[in-house]
Amino acid sequence: MKRRPQTTTEPSRFNYATIAILGGVFVLGIGIGIAFSSTANFTPQNVASREFIDRSVPNPELCVQFGASAMVTNMRVFLTLNPFNVYVSQPNIKPGCVIRRNNWSILEKRNLVNNEEVRNCKNRMNTFGYTGNINDDPEINCIYQNDSAQNLFLPDQLGPGGNAPENNF
Repeated sequence: MKRRPQTTTEPSRFNYATIAILGGVFVLGIGIGIAFSSTANFTPQNVASREFIDRSVPNPELCVQFGASAMVTNMRVFLTLNPFNVYVSQPNIKPGCVIRRNNWSILEKRNLVNNEEVRNCKNRMNTFGYTGNINDDPEINCIYQNDSAQNLFLPDQLGPGGNAPENNF
């Protein structure tokens, strides 16, 4: 006598619908986790958002309206030639503001820059940036926009080996 193989009529616990639902819940959970972690600012040490930086600069309304808020890094580099060595001081990061070129009149009206400084900065096609409260005694510098500095966290937009051209604004 031949035995027939036993077949069970019990359905499988993991059919395609169940697997699809579990996969959807998994992807949704990852998406919610990423969204929450990128927008959560519970401590002042977390400066990973543009909104936090915008709120931290002195004169935030003026800065956002006439320029852009920025993180200003001050550090010194010492270079010796014999022997060749490079020494870097501890960086100091503080909030600052970059003023758009068409809004320099704000600095001129407050007598924070004179005509010669404006002319020199304009001739080099630069702009002004400052740290500190604009109503007290801000530290103002003519700064150069360098578009060749890249965000290395983003995929290379220029292809392999390509360098971004510097912008002379």
